[in-house]
Amino acid sequence: MEDKVNWQQDFPITGKWPPTHPDRIQLYSFGTPNGVKISIALEELGLPYEVHRITLSDENVKSPEFLSLSPNNKIPAIIDPAGPDGEAIGLFESAAILEYLAAKAGRLIGSNQTQRYETLTWLMFQIGSVGPMFGQFGFFHAFGGKEIEDPRPRDRYLSEVQRLLCFIDRQLEDRDWIAGDYSIADIALGPWLQSIPRFYKAEDITGYSQLPRVVDYVDRFSARPAVINGWSVLS
Repeated sequence: MEDKVNWQQDFPITGKWPPTHPDRIQLYSFGTPNGVKISIALEELGLPYEVHRITLSDENVKSPEFLSLSPNNKIPAIIDPAGPDGEAIGLFESAAILEYLAAKAGRLIGSNQTQRYETLTWLMFQIGSVGPMFGQFGFFHAFGGKEIEDPRPRDRYLSEVQRLLCFIDRQLEDRDWIAGDYSIADIALGPWLQSIPRFYKAEDITGYSQLPRVVDYVDRFSARPAVINGWSVLS
């Protein structure tokens, strides 16, 4: 496969972060809830990969090399040298990468079309609702925005996080995993739920502590070896 890919010409990012194992999927990411989705998925699926830890500094994510693969200057991104039809492919946006990897491995996306679309529904729920709302709440509660005196921004996102947690708790009433069987929807959702105790220290204010199904779900997710390894390789 190395002979088929002119790495620096086809993928300029490799000039800044050259592959040591060019036959493997190249992962460009960092240890954030979005970033670890892909390392966890690769671990779960058993796909060989090489990690390039990309800090969120402008020097990295706004560099011409990184923008050549991820033009929205966000992690994660991947290069698969063995992409569709045997051609190398570069991808950005975590949901697209998760769907691609699950389809490539033929796992974690349901065993029939109905299950596939239910999985994708919950994947899109994370992308469209949980990620944006949790991320903004985290900014105003735990990071740079906590110094803002006006409480309205934080309270607006806090109320949405509380609503979403209750919604997730109801969904988990009769199941261990969000779409039935363990899937890429859980890999997308789990790290964001982990962020409440892990990064935000917001178990009480969000109501997380009072939702035992959510807490048990996060405990199940956090105990998976692939989840532990997925965080570890990017820390």
